Amino acid sequence: MERTPGRRSAVPSIRDVARLAGVSHQTVSRVLNDHPSIRPETKQRVLDAIAVLDYRPNLAARALVTSRSNVIGVMSATIGEFGPASSIATIEEAARVEGYSVTTVNLPDTTPEAIGAAVRQLVREQIAGIVVLAPQVRVFHVLRGMAIDVPFVSLQTASGATGESLAADQVEGARLATAHLIELGHRDIVHLAGPQDWIEAESRMRGYLDALLDADLPTIAPIRGDWTADFGHFAGVELARRGDFTAVFAANDLMAIGLMHGFRDAGLDVPGHVSVVGFDDIPVAKHVWPPLTTVHQDFAELGRRAVELLLAGIRGEEPPRFGQLQPELLVRDSSAAPWRS
Repeated sequence: MERTPGRRSAVPSIRDVARLAGVSHQTVSRVLNDHPSIRPETKQRVLDAIAVLDYRPNLAARALVTSRSNVIGVMSATIGEFGPASSIATIEEAARVEGYSVTTVNLPDTTPEAIGAAVRQLVREQIAGIVVLAPQVRVFHVLRGMAIDVPFVSLQTASGATGESLAADQVEGARLATAHLIELGHRDIVHLAGPQDWIEAESRMRGYLDALLDADLPTIAPIRGDWTADFGHFAGVELARRGDFTAVFAANDLMAIGLMHGFRDAGLDVPGHVSVVGFDDIPVAKHVWPPLTTVHQDFAELGRRAVELLLAGIRGEEPPRFGQLQPELLVRDSSAAPWRS
């Protein structure tokens, strides 16, 4: 490789090296961290580009200046849930490939005191940046008022949120779910919503309402749930007494599965008497009976994007621009045309 003649640019970045070598900046990072998965010819191209550009990552100097180790902090208020757990697993793997380790702090609750304590704990551990998996609006209100001197990324989008944000298109996913029921012929559709203050719950309710508005259909007051199968079962038994609907869109799969159990206990057949659609596509959704129609979102890709975005902030690079991940409706046996007596 030869340096292109002309005016010398500013100090070269890892992306300059990537362009010259014809690889991604993640590959350059792996070469710098001596990752074993890199092919020898690719490694040599990157090393040649580094030599041509005189690129000097100088990680040791950065550590001295910032007093931060190669550790990413994860702050999670969603212990045990499938989506966040999937994202955290991917965050750990993507960070490891880039030469970083991950430390996770689980919030016992989302009070300002708990959030502040979690952030201070991570800062004491000299983390380089933080990924926030806390989908309650109040979390971002607290974070906005804190002086956090490291980059951070959130896996939800909230009004007034600080830092960089990533999200799947929750509104579109809920619109797809509700529109599917409308296309089957349902006109009286109940929404089993998530709890107040949760970003996903509000977004999914909005998608449900948008679909009804687009179809010029009346709305039925949503039922506020708590994400659990137990609440879904309770709601199913109670709804079965009403009989003023033919379908339910539940804001997550666990509530949808409990809902179907409740309907069965009350003598209603799914989808013979009532159709049910969930959201998230948890692994068990396709194995319950009937298999659950649901909305799939790529939690693993959200985790990968979070690491890429956070590392750009840590390295002082231009952040990548991601659009919202688009959800996919998976039609299974729990939804069908409305039953006619």
